[in-house]
Amino acid sequence: MTPERNLADRRLLVEPVTPDAFAPFGTVISASADGDVFGPRDARLHLDAGTPRFYVMQLQRRPFRFERITRHRNVTQCLASNDGSPWLLAVAPPGDADDPNAEPALDDIRGFCIPGGVAVALHRGTWHAGPYFEQETLGFFNLELADTNAVDHQNSDLVARFGHAAELVMSPV
Repeated sequence: MTPERNLADRRLLVEPVTPDAFAPFGTVISASADGDVFGPRDARLHLDAGTPRFYVMQLQRRPFRFERITRHRNVTQCLASNDGSPWLLAVAPPGDADDPNAEPALDDIRGFCIPGGVAVALHRGTWHAGPYFEQETLGFFNLELADTNAVDHQNSDLVARFGHAAELVMSPV
């Protein structure tokens, strides 16, 4: 049975990213002293399913609204703005990253503001929408696999599943 279409957006209040709040989705990567040893706040990367690809992607501004959320089941993904600007990301826990039929629960989707100078490493299979930002264009450092964009995109259509899209909303001042 198809859900009734209620196109009123689900509003997600954006919260500041912290290592603890972001832990179900990945790792927050902040500056550390040169020579620090690997520790619990460092990202554990899963890049062994192919050839790693590190590049700068140039994105256009778009509304902070999304009708689908995506995940990559074969790789961790690392993202950071390349000019130190803050940006937004919607995420949901990966659930079973090996299950091609798994989809996120609507209530599990959260929105985060990532400040400049900070990167995030998404766990393998973490659902995500974005990045979103205020500028007309913004570059992002992106680490994933060479074929991620071609073969490792699992999408969940929120409108088809729940009857509405989601929108990231900044907290009122």
